[in-house]
Amino acid sequence: MIRTMTIEAMRARSELVTKTREFFLSRGYVETDTPLLAPWLIPESSLEAFATEFKHPFMEEMPLYLIPSPELWMKKIIADSRTNVFQLCKSFRNAESLGRLHNPEFTMLEYYTIGGDSSSSARLTEALFEALAPPDSPKEARPPFRRMTMAEAFHAYTGLDLDSLVQEEAMIEAARGLGLMVNSEAPWEEAFNIIFLSLVEPVLPMDRPLILDEYPAGIECLARDIPGRPYKERWELYVRGIEVANCFTEMVDGRAVADYFRSQAEKKAQALVPHAVDTRYPEIFGDFPPCSGVAIGFDRLFMVMMGMRDIGEAINFPFSGFFKDKAKTEA
Repeated sequence: MIRTMTIEAMRARSELVTKTREFFLSRGYVETDTPLLAPWLIPESSLEAFATEFKHPFMEEMPLYLIPSPELWMKKIIADSRTNVFQLCKSFRNAESLGRLHNPEFTMLEYYTIGGDSSSSARLTEALFEALAPPDSPKEARPPFRRMTMAEAFHAYTGLDLDSLVQEEAMIEAARGLGLMVNSEAPWEEAFNIIFLSLVEPVLPMDRPLILDEYPAGIECLARDIPGRPYKERWELYVRGIEVANCFTEMVDGRAVADYFRSQAEKKAQALVPHAVDTRYPEIFGDFPPCSGVAIGFDRLFMVMMGMRDIGEAINFPFSGFFKDKAKTEA
């Protein structure tokens, strides 16, 4: 039988949900509730989707997709209301490994602050951790946050000067110089990821939460560029070496968003699960307010705050259990 959480863990998680809502509502944020199904998605070449379709006896079938995050809908609300918003909802990502940190269906906490940037969102997130951490949570999950830029991390753990590696050839040669296997035709982002995942991420400090800031501009995303430097206003938060959150100063230039959509849509054509893209979506940025957004994997957040080692302890009926039950049934 598929394992469930302990009743004590369920109570603790329920309390964490309540505290999260209280934190944002007390600061004037509006809680949104948006669809889990969409006829199109924001294209992200690093993510695979779940596809289904709407069937009706008298209408044409409509392809639909389970959202990988509520960003698609929340930004439409921001464009209409210019209001600080947050949401707790299910999100879905396909074709990822199963294990102690992954489940294809997971809970996302996402929040957007009008007039904010990645720095102010870091302070807000630190305050959130202060408010949520149980008295007996591990010190590694408690503020104050440590901050390190990606360039500082690369230099500290590989000796590389990331500023000088903006060209594909330079990044590939740097990876090979460190003894890593990289295809000579590899894109810049692939070579970067091989170095980061092999030599940097495993040795990031774990004594307290770490904000890894200023991601390279060579990794396409909807974060604002840092003027005059090859980096984005983007950070990720690591707790006990586990990626828990992702933050952007949001890209609000409609033309830049449209360029991103075109580039990523071309790459998504080769995806395991291709999906439709709303080519008119960038139009919402015609008068979009400056803002910053943070996405937190809520299951992981609960896991690290409770000192758990496996996401199966933090959720009911983990997906990996389906395979174990299936194997027993077929045995």
